[in-house]
Amino acid sequence: MIKPFIILLICLGLFSCRDLSKKTVNEHVTMEIVKQTQDSTCSLEDTLINRGLVNVQSIDPRIKVNLRYSSINNFLRTDMYGCLNKAYFQNETAHKLAQAQEYLTVIDSNLSLLIWNGVRPRSIQRQMWNSLDMPFKEKVRYVSNPKNGSIHNYGCAVDLTICEQDGKLLDMGSDFDYFGPAANTNREYMLMTDSILNFIQFDNRKLLRTVMIRAGFSTISSEWWHFNWMSRYEASRKYAIIE
Repeated sequence: MIKPFIILLICLGLFSCRDLSKKTVNEHVTMEIVKQTQDSTCSLEDTLINRGLVNVQSIDPRIKVNLRYSSINNFLRTDMYGCLNKAYFQNETAHKLAQAQEYLTVIDSNLSLLIWNGVRPRSIQRQMWNSLDMPFKEKVRYVSNPKNGSIHNYGCAVDLTICEQDGKLLDMGSDFDYFGPAANTNREYMLMTDSILNFIQFDNRKLLRTVMIRAGFSTISSEWWHFNWMSRYEASRKYAIIE
């Protein structure tokens, strides 16, 4: 016959094992929560916020964002931005983009700006510069020399297009970061004459330029998608480069 105190010891042991099992499960869940929290943070994004830059969608959620350098869908075929998936700019640049979106909405409420690139740290600029295997005079038309700094490096430039509410892009005649004549803005009539652009593509580009220029942005001749809020000199006088 088993003595009562032996039965008591067995029962205590069983309860202790159950408690230990629960404790192990709870610790596992806690570690998973901590890991998920760590994974949800982005050091690059933290750096941009600490430097005073703002997420443009916090100013105007109608603006859509698809950062091409946060994927492999770019001319480098490399994810350059990693965890960053929001478009950051200097505060005044973000507000001017919201103004351009308002102008676009008045023209057609089914259309939105879609941003492909906002601020670009200079360290990434160097990688892009070094990856282009072309003559120097040709290279500077597409990527600013990192020694001088790009307006993107200051958070005062944007690469963008226009899309419909369902995400369908308006046809602009070439893709983003297309290195060829079809990307040019200063010879579009010639491009239409040569059947490189058609009238619909030209009108879509003109619509993008209309709302951006009205908001105060300026264009460049080599890229229909690129707009500057201020000159590089003005940006350097007002802001520090994001390295």
